[in-house]
Amino acid sequence: MMEPTESPSTWAVIKSFPRALWCANIIELFERWAYYGVRALLSIYIVDAAAKGGLEFNHLQKGSIYSWWALIQCLLPMFTGGYADRYGYKKTMAVSWVLVIAGYLLMGTQKTYWGFFFGCMMLATGTAVFKPGVQGTIAHSLDEKHAAVGWGLFYQMVNIGGFIGPWVAGYLRMMSWKYVFMMSAVMISVNYLMLFLYSDPKPKQAKEFTDADPVKEFFKILYASVVNIFEPKLISFLLLFSGFWLMFMQLFDILPNFIDDWVDSSGVVLGLGRFLHIGRLAELGASGFNIPPEWMVNLNAGFIIVLMIPIAVLFSRLKALTSIIVGIFISACGLVLAGSSMNGALCILGILIFSIGEMASSPKKMEYLSSLAPPEKKGLYLGYANVPLAIGWAIGSKIGGYLYENFADKTNLARRVLETDFGMTGEAVKALPKQEVLPLVAAKLNVTAGEATRVLFERFHPDRIWIWFALIGLASMIGLIVYDRIFVRGKPAEAQPSL
Repeated sequence: MMEPTESPSTWAVIKSFPRALWCANIIELFERWAYYGVRALLSIYIVDAAAKGGLEFNHLQKGSIYSWWALIQCLLPMFTGGYADRYGYKKTMAVSWVLVIAGYLLMGTQKTYWGFFFGCMMLATGTAVFKPGVQGTIAHSLDEKHAAVGWGLFYQMVNIGGFIGPWVAGYLRMMSWKYVFMMSAVMISVNYLMLFLYSDPKPKQAKEFTDADPVKEFFKILYASVVNIFEPKLISFLLLFSGFWLMFMQLFDILPNFIDDWVDSSGVVLGLGRFLHIGRLAELGASGFNIPPEWMVNLNAGFIIVLMIPIAVLFSRLKALTSIIVGIFISACGLVLAGSSMNGALCILGILIFSIGEMASSPKKMEYLSSLAPPEKKGLYLGYANVPLAIGWAIGSKIGGYLYENFADKTNLARRVLETDFGMTGEAVKALPKQEVLPLVAAKLNVTAGEATRVLFERFHPDRIWIWFALIGLASMIGLIVYDRIFVRGKPAEAQPSL
C-alpha cells in the first residue's frame, strides 16, 4: 500500500520558484511603483494652478486625456500579447520601457495640452506593451500545481508597488512636481538591470509562427477579435460590467480632486497625534494640516494588502456572480460615503468600505468570465477581460470631467459666487489667477478660507456628483442579475419540455 504524499508547504513552494519568476516580480514591483507614483497625483497635477507648478487644465481636458489613455492601455494588450510570444518577453519589455520612460519625461516637462497628451499616450502605449511581457514570463515560469501561489505572489507585488509609489511621490511633489516624474523614469530604468539576471522561460507549448506577411497577420487577428466580440452573450456581459468600472475609476480620477478641494482631514491628523502621543503630528493637525489627497486615496492599496486574504476567505463560498454583485453594492456605498461630506474621517471610512467591495468583486471577474465561455472559446473570452475597464474608464472620464467641472470644482463655484453675488463681470472673474479666487471670496464674505469652503459646499452640494456614479454602478449590478437570469440560468429552463 502506497503511503500518502505530503503536500509541500507554501513556503517550500515559494522557495522552489525559478529565478525568472522572482526577477519578473521585482520588475513588476518597480513598474507599479513608478506608475502609481505618477497616477495617484496626476489628477491634481493636471488641474493645479500654474503658479503652484501644475498645468492648470480644466476637468474636461483631464477627462479627455484619461479617456484616450483608457482605450490605448486597456485594449492594446489584446494584440501586443502575440508579439511578446513571438519575439520574446525580455525584448518586449525592453522596448516598452523606452516608451514608458519617454512618456514620464514628457509628462514632467511639457506644459502645453498636446505635449502633455502625447506623453500620456506614450506611457499608456508602453504600459500596454509591457503587460504581456511580464505576465508571459510569470505564466511560463509556473506549473499548474503551483500557479495559484505564484500568481498570488505576483499580485501582492502589484499592491506593494502601488502602495509605496504614491507615498514617495507625495513627499517629492512637496519639493517640485518634476521630481515625481523623474523618480518614475529612474525606477523604470533600474528594471533594465534586471534583464541581465535571467533568461526568458521557454513556453510549455511553443507557438508556431508562419512566414506570412506580419501586416496581414496582424489585421487577420484584429478582424477575428472584432467579429467575435459581438456575440450577444459576450458583448452583453462586457457592456453591463463596464458600469462597475465607470464607477470604480472615479476613486482615482475624481476623488483626489474632491479631497483637495473640499475634505478637511486635519482632525484625523490631530487625533492620530494625540492617540500615538506624537506631539509634532498633533501640532500639524491643530494648525490645519491636511493629509495629501494621494495619501488618502492610496489607503485603498494599503487596505487591500492587509485585508485581501481575510476578505477572499469571507467571500470564497459565494458564487462568482454573487460576489461581484455584493461587491458592486458595497463599493457604491463606500464611494458615496467617501464624498458625502467635508469630514476626513468619513472619507477614509468610505475608502475602506469601497476597498472591501473592490476585493469582493474585481478578482472574481476572470472566474465568472471563464465560466461563461464555451470550452472552445475560453481563451477568446478571457482575452476580452479588459474591455469593460476600457469602456467604463473611457466613458466615465468624460462624464466625470463634465460633472466635476460644472458642479464640484471649488474654484469654478467660487468664480460663480463672485459673479452672481458680488457683481463682478465675467471677464474680470475669468482674469483672476486660480490661486487668488477663493481668498477673494473669503475676503468679501469676511471669513477664513476654510469657512468660505464650507459656505460653498453647503450652497452648491458638490457631494451630489457621487450619487450619479453610484447609481451607474447599481444599474450595472441590476443588469448583471438580469443577465444571469437570461443567459445563464435561463438556458436549462428553456431546454426543459413544458408539462
